[in-house]
This record gives sequence, C-alpha cells and structure tokens, in this order.
Amino acid sequence: MIDWKRKLSSRKFWALLAGLATSILVLTNANNDTITKVVAVITATGSVVGYMFSEAYVDGKAVDEANNNPTAVVNINSEKPL
Repeated sequence: MIDWKRKLSSRKFWALLAGLATSILVLTNANNDTITKVVAVITATGSVVGYMFSEAYVDGKAVDEANNNPTAVVNINSEKPL
C-alpha cells in the first residue's frame, strides 16, 4: 500500500512532478514562460505540503508528550517539556 503522507512530503516526489511537467510542456511546444510558471506552482505546492506534514508531526509529538506526562507544560515548538 502506498504511504501517501510520506510520498507527498517527499522533495524527490515534487521534483519528479516538476520534471515530468517540464518534459510534457516541452514536448507540446509550450513557451518558456508557461513552463516556468507551471514548475513554480508545482514546487511551491510541494513546499506547502511538506511544511504542513512536518508541522502536523511536531504537533502530534507534542500531544503525545502531553498525554504521557499530563503535569508537564509542553512547548510545541521544541517537542520538549518546559
């Protein structure tokens, strides 16, 4: 089974999509401006998705820490109790 969360947060996956889109656009004789814009959108989307998954991971670890030690105050930015 494909682990989509891991796949979508992979920089290699987004580089693959950008390369594939570039190849298809060149094959269809798209102009350079169009190719640049499409690749920019793909890489920006990859950055946002990667950031979202990494923040979700950090938040999940903070919740786990709080559940395991309910008297501790947790700083969600460092994943360590204060």
